[in-house]
Amino acid sequence: MKGDSQVIEGLNEVLMAELTAINMYYIHYRMKEDWGFDKLAEHDKSESMDEMRHADKMICRILYLDGVPDMQKYDTVMVGNTVEEHLKNEYKAECDHVERLQRIIALCIEKRDFGSKEILDGILEDTEEACDWLETQFERIKGVGIQNYLAEHMHG
Repeated sequence: MKGDSQVIEGLNEVLMAELTAINMYYIHYRMKEDWGFDKLAEHDKSESMDEMRHADKMICRILYLDGVPDMQKYDTVMVGNTVEEHLKNEYKAECDHVERLQRIIALCIEKRDFGSKEILDGILEDTEEACDWLETQFERIKGVGIQNYLAEHMHG
């Protein structure tokens, strides 16, 4: 099915963000694992896999619309040197992605591509949940202090 070129461009933009997020979460997973923060490492590993599922949905949809998935574009992979930096980078990436998804969902509505909109709605819901989880972590750090927070996440 021939899709709208602007929608395909938007889906490729989402794909770029998902590919970038796969790498960010994966390196954060490996770093946290190396530092002994096993619970946080497992969370980041799971997030990386979720981002891979999102990327797969974008690839399939772009192909369905007779577009070409652009697997060569990545945004900057933000890597922190501490757990707090990881959380802040993840939060920035997720919040930016919420805005991106909202913009492209609006485009899908305008172009009457409700199939793409439905897929993006699911990704938006997952992304908002990631933002909420990260906001909760910031509140926990604020409440118990970074050292106690880190101690809570040392063993699975």
